[in-house]
Amino acid sequence: MSLVSERVTPENTGLSLLRGFLGRCPRCGKGHILHRYLKIVPNCADCGEAYGHLPADDMPPWLTIIIVGHLLFPNVWWVERNYNIPLWMEYVMWPSLGLILTLILLPRCKGFVVALLWILRLKRATTEKTV
Repeated sequence: MSLVSERVTPENTGLSLLRGFLGRCPRCGKGHILHRYLKIVPNCADCGEAYGHLPADDMPPWLTIIIVGHLLFPNVWWVERNYNIPLWMEYVMWPSLGLILTLILLPRCKGFVVALLWILRLKRATTEKTV
């Protein structure tokens, strides 16, 4: 078990991002990258790669909002233009669909962002005070 990251090349960048999107370790593809729903595991259980230092922060929710908005808006617009459904049904249907899409996409976007940060070798900045 090596704790050193393997070198990411353009050939395996897409594979690493796909692994992250699927919630797997971007390095080995076997271990899970998220624990519970959105908590990043400190280390991959399979290869030992460290992920606890990666600052995903606000990008996964931002990315989820962008994707859900782009999926919902054209469909809302198309349904409004072509069908005359009751307003109460729209008040139930569109927020429910938005919530379901958000809950499905958020952990996938977080895994994708963690994989991207791992590929770019970014880590949380330390704030050390010198006296």
